[in-house]
Amino acid sequence: MKRNYLIVVLILITFFVISFLTNILGALNPNVSSGYHLSETQAGFLPFVFFIAYGIMSIPSGFLLEKWGGKRMMMLAFLLAFLGAFGFALFPQFNIFMLSLFVIGTGMAVLQVVINPLLRVAGGEEHYAFNSVLAQLIFGLASFVSPLMYSYLVINIDKGAVGKPFIGMMSKIVPPHFSWVSVYWVFALLSLLMILVIATVKFPKVELQEEEKAGSRASYLELFKNKYVILYFLGIFAYVGTEQGISYWMSKFLYIYHGFNPDTVGASAVSYFWGLMTIGGALGLVLLKLFDSKPVLRWFTILAIVSLVIGLTGSPQLSLWALPVSGFFLSVMYPVIVSLGLNSVAKHHGSFAGILMTGIAGGAIIQLLIGGISDFTSLRTGMLILFVTLGYILSISFWAKPIVNNKTISLKTLLKVGTK
Repeated sequence: MKRNYLIVVLILITFFVISFLTNILGALNPNVSSGYHLSETQAGFLPFVFFIAYGIMSIPSGFLLEKWGGKRMMMLAFLLAFLGAFGFALFPQFNIFMLSLFVIGTGMAVLQVVINPLLRVAGGEEHYAFNSVLAQLIFGLASFVSPLMYSYLVINIDKGAVGKPFIGMMSKIVPPHFSWVSVYWVFALLSLLMILVIATVKFPKVELQEEEKAGSRASYLELFKNKYVILYFLGIFAYVGTEQGISYWMSKFLYIYHGFNPDTVGASAVSYFWGLMTIGGALGLVLLKLFDSKPVLRWFTILAIVSLVIGLTGSPQLSLWALPVSGFFLSVMYPVIVSLGLNSVAKHHGSFAGILMTGIAGGAIIQLLIGGISDFTSLRTGMLILFVTLGYILSISFWAKPIVNNKTISLKTLLKVGTK
């Protein structure tokens, strides 16, 4: 089959946009909380309404993809993102913001379901692993850039920068003391641009493989009788809860306990968290070719726990260093948990994948728990729940019994190749 590299580029751009829109909440948290006078529980509702959309829409999106096809689904997803961002940018009220986050989250959930099988077909099955890694690196790059974009907009709008037409326009249309709303004007513009681009591109026909299909009701019922299905679902739930728990509350933690400016230092810390996660993912690929995935998961999780301990209890400079570094050690967890899970069942991989993706709702529930505990105690105490989720992830490295282990290359073989 002829490869469609235009579609591959479009998908890579889509990965960038998904990450750009998704991983901004941590940088926004302090300003949103102060602007709307939110309690920690109310602040925890922001990622809740965003990530609960993943839990609700992942499996239904799989069924809709088989019926409607990739192009229409992608256009629908970006239309939802545009409506959510544009609606809030026009009416920056708290209740509209909550609705906006759910609508945008729904669009992002739809995109996640659509673009992976499309990437396999457009780029070729033989290049799918490489293209998937490239997509994740671009995803990480966008997570690094997004908080920096926020910081640039807020700083320049607040100081009334002259000679910058876009900043001047934003200064006129965002409310006073709500310069962060400008981010959603950018999101609306970006989503609209993606709709126009997708409308002009011809999409290839995608034949879903077994592991990409949504599956039947009977397959889900059969899977739920398997304890490992539930255990790995909880693994994804714990991972996303941890990832978002650190990235979302980091800037606010650094502000409350160490007085770091959330618009500059805090936003940069969130940016470095995602940047280091991308670098860690690249290193993880190498390590998973040299070692079995279980010890890699074990040691990365232990080091993530150490980083989090230092981040929550250390001095200002140690905390500023350790919290972003935890992203480096979180990097291998998601792909290892998913691969161990899928390699632990003999059939119905498509249905199982859908169940695992609903575990992304952990990004919703854990933030609500952190916020609720923080209101009764403190944010530092609330974030201690992340040691529970990391402890569960660590346990996977001991009890996992996959049918197929990841293929590794011995160091001896590698050295022989290198000396030839």
